[in-house]
Amino acid sequence: MKKLIAALGLSIATLAATAADMSNGADNFYKSDKVAMEKVSFKNQYQMNVVGNLFVPKGLDPKAKNPAIIVGHPMGAVKEQTANLYAQKLAEQGFVTLAIDLPFWGESEGQPRNAVAPEMYSEAFNAAVDFLGTRSFVDRQRIGVLGVCGSGSFAISAAKIDPRLRAIATVSMYDMGSVTRNGIRKGQSLDQRKAMIAAAAEQRYVEFTGGPTKWVDYLPAQLPADADPTRREFYDFYRTPRGQAIPEGRTLELTQNRPISSEVKFVNFYPFEDIETISPRPMLFITGSEAHSREFSEDAYKRAGQPKELFIVPGAGHVDLYDRVNLIPLTKLAEFFKTNLK
Repeated sequence: MKKLIAALGLSIATLAATAADMSNGADNFYKSDKVAMEKVSFKNQYQMNVVGNLFVPKGLDPKAKNPAIIVGHPMGAVKEQTANLYAQKLAEQGFVTLAIDLPFWGESEGQPRNAVAPEMYSEAFNAAVDFLGTRSFVDRQRIGVLGVCGSGSFAISAAKIDPRLRAIATVSMYDMGSVTRNGIRKGQSLDQRKAMIAAAAEQRYVEFTGGPTKWVDYLPAQLPADADPTRREFYDFYRTPRGQAIPEGRTLELTQNRPISSEVKFVNFYPFEDIETISPRPMLFITGSEAHSREFSEDAYKRAGQPKELFIVPGAGHVDLYDRVNLIPLTKLAEFFKTNLK
């Protein structure tokens, strides 16, 4: 066996790193036979095309006005990662759902690719409301939003200025501003933050004069031997068949990767400021008891106005709630939207 592996140019370490953990019903690429999918495209306020997958329950009365839910993918992902799964599962419960690619990612427009632009990300959710609210089969008074990981913070940012979003739920939410400024569990010092900002500023000179882009490169194709548990957790989803998705024209190395010169823009992103102004629209924050990101859902819950709920999934980590259907509280989510999008 070792000779065969050597002949293929592989190593045991490489094979181990690419073996996906498919436990607890991991099913990122789920395809429902109960819903119909249509690829759609619509303009945001800046006349950029936002692309999404629209899911409609089979047998839906096209003359009726139905509730709808917008679903946002994890930061740096595409709609085929996590968003499609949640959108289909909720469509099976009778909702019209729309899984979108954020600008600069997937099939949505935006140059340069993979750029970090928090305002544009949030605007995509507002534009999705424009689109859904003008469909004849959608009740514009019953539109909700679900953001997973970074999209949780973008959805909250959008909801603060868009009362058309009637119910807001997040899963494994990341506050992309806080984590960029302070790190996980405040593990980044002010000096480290300033060094990051200085490096990004200097890199702008390089790119302005035609030099190469410098990438964050948090998830290279080969997992580093000294990778910490959080990095390994993300690697198992984004760099294995469990969740790997490579948009047309991109490479594996560029998926989930961001330029350091625009990553720094998250330092100015404060999605939880004024979160209490969303009240009395309901909010649901779902996180895993073992999630390294749990602090962000707890922080948002503490700041939010009523009605609000923090739902903790026992034994679940951050990425577990991306695709492990045995752990994802789909019934809880469906009940939340059914109750609040009456």
